[in-house]
Amino acid sequence: MTGEPYGTRMIREARLECFDNRSPERDYTIQFTLPEFTCLCPRSGFPDFATLHIRYVPGRRCVELKSLKLYINSFRDRAVFHEDVVNIVLSDLVGLLEPRYLEVVGDFNVRGNIKTVVRATHRDGAWRGTADPWWGPAGGGPEPAG
Repeated sequence: MTGEPYGTRMIREARLECFDNRSPERDYTIQFTLPEFTCLCPRSGFPDFATLHIRYVPGRRCVELKSLKLYINSFRDRAVFHEDVVNIVLSDLVGLLEPRYLEVVGDFNVRGNIKTVVRATHRDGAWRGTADPWWGPAGGGPEPAG
């Protein structure tokens, strides 16, 4: 086998994609759990591991799942702080989807005796609805905010 593996190429070329929301008249919540997130610490270069949780109430568009998977995997060789991961993912998804509501939680594995959880949200100023609650821990979602 010669050259770059096809998976590496797909991740390198990853672009978030969307499709039209087929039920834009209705508020509903979409939730994702991404349990194999990795990136690199910008100071040490050591890998960081996390579970990312994303939930959103779509507006006109929904994210296409394969593109989301490849986009998330593109962080694996990227040196980025935990706080930036969550805010970059939030900004990229908000820019693509223009959702009514979107929240990203990065639940990072313990490292150096410190557990880090970062949460960032976006709410369309004109939207007055509420997002469904997170799935409980048995369903894979994060603990509710205090």
